[in-house]
Amino acid sequence: MVQQVLYRALVSTKWLAEAVRANKIGPELRVLDASWYEPGGKRDAQKEFRERHIPGASFFDIEECKDKSSPYEVMLPSEKHFADYVGRLGISNQTHVVVYDGDDLGTFYAPRAWWMFRVFGHRTVSVLNGGFKNWVKEGHPVTSESTRPEPAVFKASLNRSLLKTYEDMLENLESKRFQVVDSRSEGRYRGTEPEPGTQGLEPGHIPHTLNMPFFNFLTEEGFEKSTEEIRSMFQEKKVDLSKPLIATCRKGVTACHIALAAYLCGTPDVAIYDGSWSEWFRRAPPELKISEWKRHKA
Repeated sequence: MVQQVLYRALVSTKWLAEAVRANKIGPELRVLDASWYEPGGKRDAQKEFRERHIPGASFFDIEECKDKSSPYEVMLPSEKHFADYVGRLGISNQTHVVVYDGDDLGTFYAPRAWWMFRVFGHRTVSVLNGGFKNWVKEGHPVTSESTRPEPAVFKASLNRSLLKTYEDMLENLESKRFQVVDSRSEGRYRGTEPEPGTQGLEPGHIPHTLNMPFFNFLTEEGFEKSTEEIRSMFQEKKVDLSKPLIATCRKGVTACHIALAAYLCGTPDVAIYDGSWSEWFRRAPPELKISEWKRHKA
């Protein structure tokens, strides 16, 4: 079998700072801030972006680039919706896209944007390792100036192998063809801690899933751990990266950290269950929802 050459999933703050300094932000290199925070919280992603961001960056609004007709939180948009949206950000099929976010962990939503580009057929996309938190900490430039890129033509082609549906997950319970990994915290996975944000959504997990909290892939400083450390983490959980794998979470966001971590280990084909627990909890029969919630609350 021919070894697939993988595009670099991470770029360093130093690399991007040099690109900014050399005025390389443009049609061939676009930078996107993909920050998102729970509505009504202390942080406002768009406000923070207007106040300061990486020079030349545009705001990638997850609330605009999603399926607004879906009852679930951030489901993928159509090919046309995605293509039109990123085209307005000056991104073509030839553009190298670098995504970051401003979360205190270092990276939270950026892997979701990274995966969205990949699922729509775009190979040249990277996550800024360390995120905006470390960009600022290291003294790299920030600006409040807005960028109005020249619109570009982007052609999206959905790669269905990277996307799983509720029906796919039901089928997998029988076939067990895919390993399934849940990226939420252990308490939410087991059903001993409440699910944040969404009213009426109890914690728990899909049967036969393994738990690998996404934040464990990050160092205390907010950088991605080394490939050796990540590979050991998968081995400890008995996840075989040579076999098919699906990642899930609450709404298809932190699951993308699993996909990114596996990609860094040379496994580029991890699929995301886009509806994740938000959909499974509402659609699956009670016997297919593993949870200690009611016992814990009693």
